[in-house]
Amino acid sequence: MTEPARIHPTAIVERGAEIGAGTAVGPYSIIGGAVRIGPDSEVGAHVVLEGRVAIGARCHIDHGAVIGGVPQDLKYRDGLPVGVTIGDDTAIREYVTIHRATREGHDTLVGSHCLVMASSHVAHDCVVGNHVVIINFAGLTGHVAVGDHATIGGLSGIHPFVRIGTHAYLGGCSKTLQDVPPFVIATGVPATARGVNVIGMRRGGIDAEGRRQVQAAFRILYRSGLAPGAASARIKTELGEHPLVARLVEFIEGSRRGIVRGGREAGTENEDAESEERVW
Repeated sequence: MTEPARIHPTAIVERGAEIGAGTAVGPYSIIGGAVRIGPDSEVGAHVVLEGRVAIGARCHIDHGAVIGGVPQDLKYRDGLPVGVTIGDDTAIREYVTIHRATREGHDTLVGSHCLVMASSHVAHDCVVGNHVVIINFAGLTGHVAVGDHATIGGLSGIHPFVRIGTHAYLGGCSKTLQDVPPFVIATGVPATARGVNVIGMRRGGIDAEGRRQVQAAFRILYRSGLAPGAASARIKTELGEHPLVARLVEFIEGSRRGIVRGGREAGTENEDAESEERVW
């Protein structure tokens, strides 16, 4: 038998809201009329869900979170058909804020199986992939795109329109002004490339050959002394057949803000792996 939704008597659920079976809504939370919450989710105390918000199944929205708020963007106009969409099995921790989009017909997107830790901010028009971890107090400004399996370190700030590639790792307290390529560890002020995220790739199921190919591409990109365009051409010539390398090249060639610069001198592959163990 399907368990009905459980709504605390002090919560306010406006007419038109859709609350999935088995979902619990905690005390003093406010659920707007255009909100849809999937089954078996949990909404904590003092949560505000406003505007057009769609939350998937088995999500956890912890105390004090605000999702769907008006964006901090001067070009936003009330009445636009915009909102926030969150995938299945995602956890939004305490006091996180996720703002609605600004472009008509679009949503700010957070994927499935994500963890957005306490007091982080995801601004308007961001697109966050699946299995992403955003650590406490990180700030994603408008139009930031984060690839699947990426990790964003605590207290980091990401400039508008920056892209963080799949399986990338952005260290804590980083100031990120340019794109972080897939599989790369970047950290610092400004963020610079430090190595390959071997640990994250292994945890994500990428085999040893794939990791070696990415490390070889990283050495060309960041240790050959070539500009990104020339390095990309050399990578395609020497390693371009491998799908992970092709993904890296596509990201580099599609960068509009440029990619983060290298942050260390040339070293050996073994030194890369040891460095990555320490950073992770």
